[in-house]
Amino acid sequence: MSKPLAGRIALVTGASRGIGRAAAIALAGAGAHVVALARTSGALEELDDVIQKGGGAATLVPLNLRDFEALDRLGKSIFERWGRLDAVLGNAGSLGVLTPLAHLEPKVFQELIEVNVTANWRLIRSLDPLLRLSDAGRALFVSSGAARKHTAFWGGYGMAKAALEALALTYAAECATTNVKVNLLNPGAMRTAMRARAMPGEDPETLPKPDAVAPLIVELLSPSNMKNGELVAFKA
Repeated sequence: MSKPLAGRIALVTGASRGIGRAAAIALAGAGAHVVALARTSGALEELDDVIQKGGGAATLVPLNLRDFEALDRLGKSIFERWGRLDAVLGNAGSLGVLTPLAHLEPKVFQELIEVNVTANWRLIRSLDPLLRLSDAGRALFVSSGAARKHTAFWGGYGMAKAALEALALTYAAECATTNVKVNLLNPGAMRTAMRARAMPGEDPETLPKPDAVAPLIVELLSPSNMKNGELVAFKA
């Protein structure tokens, strides 16, 4: 089996379920040592069991992305252990509440900004020096069609994802002359817990599982990928 990420270090946020879990397993299967971040220790341990059974390895980091000081410390810890970072998947996100903008509670708005935008900026701030130490640093951030559709009641989530896209594309422009490549992924409708919350009447059997998008994530985080500053849409 091909191991395009053999010997490489890849960090995944929201790694305990959905797209993040599928990506972590696929990245480990491709040879990467996965640094798996999520809030739930039990779910991370279950992920680790799966990765180990597949012959891979992971480092588990139980961490709330709203703990920004912990994100700052993360870069230092990775540097002390490995001296570099080869790939980052900024996958974790918050849907918030689907409601008219005038009814969106300030605490929900704050969570949307902190999880979807600020946490990813703090990751960039913490991990950019490590990605630049790699011979082929790769960063990928998970966005959504909601960022561009401007659908009624989806304003909070759509606003946050639009801000994430601006953040990631600006970072890509700043990395244009380096070994770091930065891109966005729109996975489309996936059979995830977040999708079920957003679309409770939808038949999940009609949607692709997160495993389906995992090979594309591995491709975009591999040294062979030379895309930069692109929004890549997954097509089932």
